Amino acid sequence: MKKVFLGCFTVMALYFGYRFGLKNNLVLSSSNPVAKDVINQRLKKQVDSIKAFIAKNSAYNNEIAFFIDMKIKSGENRFFVYHLKENKITDQGLVAHGSGSETGQEGQLKFSNVPNSNTTSLGTYSIGNNYYGKFGKAYKLHGLDKTNDKAFERFIVLHYFDKVPYEEQSEPICNSLGCPMVNEKFFSRLEKTVDVSEKKILLKIYY
Repeated sequence: MKKVFLGCFTVMALYFGYRFGLKNNLVLSSSNPVAKDVINQRLKKQVDSIKAFIAKNSAYNNEIAFFIDMKIKSGENRFFVYHLKENKITDQGLVAHGSGSETGQEGQLKFSNVPNSNTTSLGTYSIGNNYYGKFGKAYKLHGLDKTNDKAFERFIVLHYFDKVPYEEQSEPICNSLGCPMVNEKFFSRLEKTVDVSEKKILLKIYY
């Protein structure tokens, strides 16, 4: 009976791992106030949206896309590298949001596309060419929606910063000036994915 129970449990675990695209055992933080299944449902909705977009735009990578869920606390992994064909998260890490997005209320952020607002802008981005600036290597971002179409003008880029921690923590992490800013170790993995891609990779920031 014990063997039968364990067998059933294993099958169920494999099913739900596949159902929510976590076949690689990358799991969301258990301390997150939002139920993990809700987070996965939110991610799935964004994945479906990106797949539909790519189906009409062959210029973009149809295997890998990046997703950032701004509903998740900044001290928890909320930057997801997602394999669109295998339907699974392949990597994840911390990412800072803009200081202008702070509202003074825990768990509540605001967003803007206004220059000099230091806020994060929601929407779909195309990851452009890299360059070397004050933070080292970084990637220019091109906003593809009305909510983020000033990203290039605002100099919103994907970059790393040494003050961004690598491990999850209970406290909020530092803020950026509106850029998706990550840990250098995590960035080094992202750049390997971006640099070998023959087509532009999409990044979706949602809330």
